[in-house]
Amino acid sequence: MSTNTSVAGSGTVSNASATILLGRILLSVIFLLSGFGKLTAIAGTAGYFGSLGLPMPTATAIVVGLIELVGGLAVLVGFQTRIAGWVLAVFTVATALVAHTGWADQMQMINFMKNLAIAGGFIALASAGAGAYSIDAKRG
Repeated sequence: MSTNTSVAGSGTVSNASATILLGRILLSVIFLLSGFGKLTAIAGTAGYFGSLGLPMPTATAIVVGLIELVGGLAVLVGFQTRIAGWVLAVFTVATALVAHTGWADQMQMINFMKNLAIAGGFIALASAGAGAYSIDAKRG
């Protein structure tokens, strides 16, 4: 009986690939829902972004919604996972710095810390790769 000791990112089936798939699913859900929500409620999202002082709030809402939706989908299916992981890690840290720095409010501090934790998950995913259960593995 042989034991599969392959690297999870190499595309071979392993227990690590199954856990990476689970991680990809869990990381993607919030981005898929959030991106879809932003893109289907542009006016409300733009109003919120305007209240944060972001430039061109409607365009920013569209760009942010697309980053979340497309990035979440890429992570979910394991397409260009290393790139998507880095993009979403940087995006999530930037979001924390823009929207969650009112640390006198405990909920803002918690949201800031959650964003950092999510970014850490994306960095780990970018390092490990998508695993065998992914489009990346099927492409080569």
